[in-house]
Amino acid sequence: MSSTTSNVKQRASRAADSKPLEYVARGGFIGYGIIHLLFAWIALQVAFSGSGQDSDQSGALQEIARHSFGKTLLVIIAIGLIAMAIWQVFEAVIGESGEQTRGATAERALSGVRAILYSYLAWTAIKVVQGAKSSMGDSNESTTAGLMGSNGGRWLVGLIGLVVLGIGIGMFIYGWKKKFVRHLNTGQMPTGTRQPIIRLGMAGYMAKGTAYAVAGVLIVTAAVKYDPEKARGLDAALKTLAGNSWGVWVLALIAAGIAAFGVYCIAQAKYRKI
Repeated sequence: MSSTTSNVKQRASRAADSKPLEYVARGGFIGYGIIHLLFAWIALQVAFSGSGQDSDQSGALQEIARHSFGKTLLVIIAIGLIAMAIWQVFEAVIGESGEQTRGATAERALSGVRAILYSYLAWTAIKVVQGAKSSMGDSNESTTAGLMGSNGGRWLVGLIGLVVLGIGIGMFIYGWKKKFVRHLNTGQMPTGTRQPIIRLGMAGYMAKGTAYAVAGVLIVTAAVKYDPEKARGLDAALKTLAGNSWGVWVLALIAAGIAAFGVYCIAQAKYRKI
C-alpha cells in the first residue's frame, strides 16, 4: 500500500472516530426509521384505500412536511442523513481492518451505495422543505423517457432494471441470511430484545428486497415495451401490486416488513457499530 493511500486511510479513520459525527449519525437512524414507518403507512393506504400519494420515501417526506412541525423535523432528518452519508463514505474509504477479502471489498462497495442513498434522501428532504414536490417516481419516469429517446437508451434502461432487480434479490438474501447482524453490537442488547431486533431486521430487508425486485422487473418491462410510465421505481411497483386482488395482500405484507425495518432502524440508533 502506498504512503499516500495509507495517509488518506489514517485521516479518514480519525474523522470517522469523531464523537459528534457518531451522535448525529445515530440520530439519523431515528429519522431513517421514521421515514420507513411513514412509507409503510402510505403503502397500506395505497393497498386498501387506493391512495394516489407517492408510495415511496419521497411520499413519506412529503407526509412529514404537511404537519406544523414537519419542516423543522425534515431539516433535522436531513442533517442526520448527511451525517450517515459522511460516515458511510469513511467506511467505504477505510474498510474493515485485517485481510481484504472479497467480502470486505463488497462491504466497502455497499458503504458507497449507502452513502449515495442517504445523500439522495437528504437532498430530497431539503427539496421538500423548500416547497418542491420532489417525487422519485416522476423523476424516474422523466429520466427513463429521456434515455429511451437516445440511441441504445432502451438497452441502458433494461440494464438499470436488471441492476435494481439484482439489488432487490441481494437485499432479500442479506436479510434472510442475517448478514446485517455483523454491524450490530449484539452483546449490548438485553437478552429479551436481541432476537426480536434481529427478526425485525430480517423482515425489513426481505420486504424492501421484494419491493426493489418488483421495481426492477417493471423497469425491464418498460424497456421492452417502450413504456416509461412503468419505470417509476418503488411507487409504480407498489401501486402495480395494489392493482391486483392478490397483490393487495402482498403489498400489505411488504408494508408490514417496511414498518419492521423502520423499527429496526430506530433500534440501530443505539446498537449499530459506528
